[in-house]
Amino acid sequence: MTAPQRPSHPGPIADLDAVLGGRRMRRNRRTDWTRRLVRETHLSVDDLIWPVFVTGGTNVAEPVPSMPGVVRHSVDRIAAQAEMAAELGIPALALFPNTDPERRDDAGSDALNPDNLVCRACREIAARKLPLGIVTDVALDPYTSHGHDGLMEGEDILNDETVAQLARQAVTQADAGADVIAPSDMMDGRIGAIRAALDAAGHTQVQIMSYAAKYASAFYGPFRDAVGTSGTLIGDKRTYQMDPANTDEALHEVELDIQEGADMLMIKPGMPYLDIIRRVKETFARPTFAYQVSGEYAMIMAAAQNGWLDRERAMVESLIAFKRAGADGVLTYFAPEVARLLGKG
Repeated sequence: MTAPQRPSHPGPIADLDAVLGGRRMRRNRRTDWTRRLVRETHLSVDDLIWPVFVTGGTNVAEPVPSMPGVVRHSVDRIAAQAEMAAELGIPALALFPNTDPERRDDAGSDALNPDNLVCRACREIAARKLPLGIVTDVALDPYTSHGHDGLMEGEDILNDETVAQLARQAVTQADAGADVIAPSDMMDGRIGAIRAALDAAGHTQVQIMSYAAKYASAFYGPFRDAVGTSGTLIGDKRTYQMDPANTDEALHEVELDIQEGADMLMIKPGMPYLDIIRRVKETFARPTFAYQVSGEYAMIMAAAQNGWLDRERAMVESLIAFKRAGADGVLTYFAPEVARLLGKG
């Protein structure tokens, strides 16, 4: 029986070069060195801010179950984390507290305590005089018994009363050594009030990184576990965080924050809102940051642990996406790992 004939390899299309006009796009992709030469977007350690969780106790390193690889550190361990970040070249870290439930109340009073977790951590880091910025979160949710970012009357979040409390909180953090105040509450008018309060207290050089467009997102769940608010939150935050369906509204929010004195802008979450990052950067040309939030981090880590994704490649690709969209930097829990990886190059 005669074996079937293999089809001959088709020859080159005679007029393919004419069709392409001589433009062979793959030529610039053939080797690593040429890909690096023509690369349009670059990720650097200078683009990273590392969010760090602070908890009570002594010599505590407590894993966050819903965020594999993320650990809550007690204040006495925070300086060592900061020193590691500085050695890796990370420009700044952002502090978030896991406040003891017994210290939480309806008014979020511990936010004004100069000896709260964040303030003590600021002093520990500042005493090391590291080439590292300290970013602190201004919001009441880690301190309130109801888990909201503001003061409440019944089921209503009180805007103006909350803003007054946030301004005092910002000054308390600046007194402790914070370099950048990052209000994440989404109350109307808080940037102007905080700027005025900081200036009146002599903190004219302290910067404000505004969570200018923060959406009412499903991607915050693991973060709420990390700061201990997932079990305390009453209702939801849709009356002050933005509707995920809106884009024009983000531009209005950003414009107001710039007018009120914001030095830097943040979009949160990150990956589901790349279009917002792009519109904000193109419209205002101001320093713009993305927050790769806990849910984004947890999804990548869970998929990698199940063998569904290459963790290192997915991690880097996700951060490049923020840069490609126009972000000047990214708050990411991957910061130390990425910094080490980039350092190998």
